[in-house]
Amino acid sequence: MLALNQFPESKKSLLGQLTQDLEPSALNWLSGYFAGLAEQAPTGQSVPHVAAVAAPAANAVKRLTIVYGSQTGNARRIAESLAERANAQGLVTQLVRADSYATRDLKTEQLLYIVMSTQGDGDPPDDSIGFVEFLTGRRAPKLPQLKYAVLGLGDSSYPSFCGISHKLDARLAELGAERLQDAGAADLDIETVATPWVEQALEHAQKAFKQTDIPTASVTALHPGKTAKATREQPFHAELLQNQALTGRGSSKDIRHIEISLEGSQLSYKPGDSLGVWPTQADALVQAVIGALKLDANEKVEIANTSRTVGEWLGKHRELTQLTKPFLVAHAELGKNDELKRILQPEQHEEFRQLLATQQLLDVLKKYPASWSAAELIKTLRPLTPRLYSIASSQSVVENEVHLTLANVSYIHEGEQRWGVASGFVSSLNEGDTLPVFIEENTRFRLPADSARDVIMIGPGTGVAPFRAFVQERSATEASGRNWLFFGNPHFHSDFLYQTEWQSALRGGHLTRLDLAFSRDQENKVYVQDKLLERATDLYDWIQSGAHVYVCGDATHMAKDVHQALLRIAQTEGGLDAEQSKAWLDDLAAQGRYARDVY
Repeated sequence: MLALNQFPESKKSLLGQLTQDLEPSALNWLSGYFAGLAEQAPTGQSVPHVAAVAAPAANAVKRLTIVYGSQTGNARRIAESLAERANAQGLVTQLVRADSYATRDLKTEQLLYIVMSTQGDGDPPDDSIGFVEFLTGRRAPKLPQLKYAVLGLGDSSYPSFCGISHKLDARLAELGAERLQDAGAADLDIETVATPWVEQALEHAQKAFKQTDIPTASVTALHPGKTAKATREQPFHAELLQNQALTGRGSSKDIRHIEISLEGSQLSYKPGDSLGVWPTQADALVQAVIGALKLDANEKVEIANTSRTVGEWLGKHRELTQLTKPFLVAHAELGKNDELKRILQPEQHEEFRQLLATQQLLDVLKKYPASWSAAELIKTLRPLTPRLYSIASSQSVVENEVHLTLANVSYIHEGEQRWGVASGFVSSLNEGDTLPVFIEENTRFRLPADSARDVIMIGPGTGVAPFRAFVQERSATEASGRNWLFFGNPHFHSDFLYQTEWQSALRGGHLTRLDLAFSRDQENKVYVQDKLLERATDLYDWIQSGAHVYVCGDATHMAKDVHQALLRIAQTEGGLDAEQSKAWLDDLAAQGRYARDVY
């Protein structure tokens, strides 16, 4: 067996860089992948140079290619699991993020699986924009040799549920490829659809690659014996250390600074990552739903061989604050409500969108009554899922802690209190209470590897959270690059989040520039995108000199407005036309120099 000391020093260094910070699933994939390469190399000959996301040439051996596009990490997690299982079954597998996939290889692919989320109401995730544009554009080749399957991840509280995956599925068929199985459309309870889809996909892969075509490949973890970290499925019950109001008297928002202990969890994170929180529904809401339907909170209901009381199902295992179309369709039919059926028709798109945006389950139960049995209600409601929050701290500074900047959603609807499930849950906790958490990596939202690079951070409201982590990290590591923050909120006196920290960072030289947009402090509203345009000359100069641009916050309005402002700056300062400015921004994204964490 080859020992590590038999590698040249240059190879040892490369091996260390390649495996540093990789999760077990990625390490397993690499070990199986390299074993597959070894099978193809003639005895006594070296394996040709392999890029980080490359695989054996498509014509050399049959290969399963898995392309994923992920905004929050769920699609990546499913794709990695699929690749790991395919490798364990002896399949030569290429796992690649959509923005790293060489589209020229598409015409020679034989078996392609796509796992892709839909961002917001029908948009591709940021890492998949170029891939989707190529595949749906005129340059996409005919694909008569290709067999494929598509798994979509989405949120049925949006009208265009899994819209991107359905579009890709239809487009591949249009290009002549053979569909192996129906496109999967996974809601926020991802595993309900993803697990059987993956099982079927593996069966099809085995059939597509006859056993004689499959090189043997053993899968060996490169870091055996490592204690498993907490995961989405098995979270760590962390202690709440601090729950402090950030907004002042008179603010229209209730924004909290949350500090949580990770002591004993073995969890680690990097600036840009998110913290997943498994919430519990407010007891008052659970009791209101039970009362509206005249159910018995203590009645036992068995679903999928699991028995719980109605109160337990609704409190910890079912979604009560976000509506979904499948539930509304079933509710309208059960209550024989023509008005609700009308709203659900495709031509009533905007009215349906408004219903989803403004109503919760309890509101629908009261406005459109129907009689549900406890068992049927629990079967129809979507399972409760964790919420992800951008981490507002650097472990270089806070060590075994993690900090959040959380907007507590709480409002009055027709005289009654309503809550956001996770924000209400976390905001109600006291010091010493515990909450189930896990880390969700966001590898696309990382500080530059070169600490001498400048960074431009655009984060109004709670979107400023990851940039607190960025500035802490850049300060702790003594990064020489400049830091420029754009922050906005309604009012200076009540909504200037982390004001003293930013002022201290400016004095200490850890924040080079700070531009503020307090929209309601003057007659004409001013937003961060307006400040970008005001600073257009310097901003363009920073970017052209190598700066990385980061955007975090609202996807519906802010992120789109900022995107348009950057395109306009490219035109006014760079003399580019509309098509050139789009290509300029796309190129920044492809380089990893324009990254967004939007929700």
